[in-house]
Amino acid sequence: MYGLPSLRRTAEEVSANNCYRWFLGYPLQEETPHFSTVSYNFRHRFTEETVDRVFAWILDEVAKAGYLSPKAVFIDGTHIKANANTKKQMKEQIPAAARHYARELMEEVNADREAHGKKPFDDDNDPPASPKKHNDNTSKKKLSRRKKQGFRTVTKSTTDPDCGLFVKGEHKRQFAYEAHTACDKNGFVLETVVTPGNVHDSVAFDEVYDKVTENFPQVEAVVADAAYKTPHICKKVFGDGRVLSTAYKRPHSKNCIKTVQRHIWKDYEELADDARYTLAYAQLYKCRKETIERVFADAKEKHAMRYTQYRGLAQVTNWVKLKFVAMNLKKLDTWKWRNLLSSFRFAVFSLIYVRDPVCS
Repeated sequence: MYGLPSLRRTAEEVSANNCYRWFLGYPLQEETPHFSTVSYNFRHRFTEETVDRVFAWILDEVAKAGYLSPKAVFIDGTHIKANANTKKQMKEQIPAAARHYARELMEEVNADREAHGKKPFDDDNDPPASPKKHNDNTSKKKLSRRKKQGFRTVTKSTTDPDCGLFVKGEHKRQFAYEAHTACDKNGFVLETVVTPGNVHDSVAFDEVYDKVTENFPQVEAVVADAAYKTPHICKKVFGDGRVLSTAYKRPHSKNCIKTVQRHIWKDYEELADDARYTLAYAQLYKCRKETIERVFADAKEKHAMRYTQYRGLAQVTNWVKLKFVAMNLKKLDTWKWRNLLSSFRFAVFSLIYVRDPVCS
């Protein structure tokens, strides 16, 4: 809760701070556990199930206190530098992951083709080839073999194979994880899903969205940046009877060639454009800087979440969730204190008003 950067530092603080000793039940004469004991217990006793239960427990306390507001959910992702050297890497061919909505998309494409008197595609897993030419030196035969086998080449860390190489804009190439997170209007973190740093936000959206809507079915609006404005996400959100509030997305054009294309789910994307011009949803989008962006800023500035000392997706996920648990606890305490202070001020004002009505 105080942003201590490591378990070693935490163990030292517990040993030296009487407040921590009192809270944990250690008298001054008793020796506190060694940091290696704390580290071992964190790795083996704090399982994924345990952390999830703690995370849900704190959210339940926030809901009981009446401070949870999940009607509007803000979703975004932030990168966390991994504990891995970029020089220790290797190239590896992995199976290309098929888009989970590919079959649904192909079924609608074939239905539309049949409605227009065209022949449907025979192989759902093999869409029509792109007319673009390859600019690398790889032979067409080798590219065809790779495509047929369904493999792609990625850069993996030999130190922490679970992380991913992150390259974006002017950022330095580095191995990282990404915490795809959802929060409510009051800034309470509702869900987080940690992935390798090379996983795009739109790819991880489904898991975050499904978990949030399952736990909070009262969600009415989803607020996200332009990276989430894809036909599939628009169809998923609007198809569930909810609204996607997002930003303008600049159209992509290459080689100075104008190509007119229309996705079969383009109508759902146009619904997102209509919501962007609605005053209520436009104001919701402006709240991103006060909600999800502030959550990430506090996590990195006050809770040492710019860099993780843990390795492996499971350990990093537990580490991130426990940090968000601490942040939710601090925010819950802040909200309770504000209400208590307001009640105290109202009580004082009432006493003054009753004694001296002229003050009104």
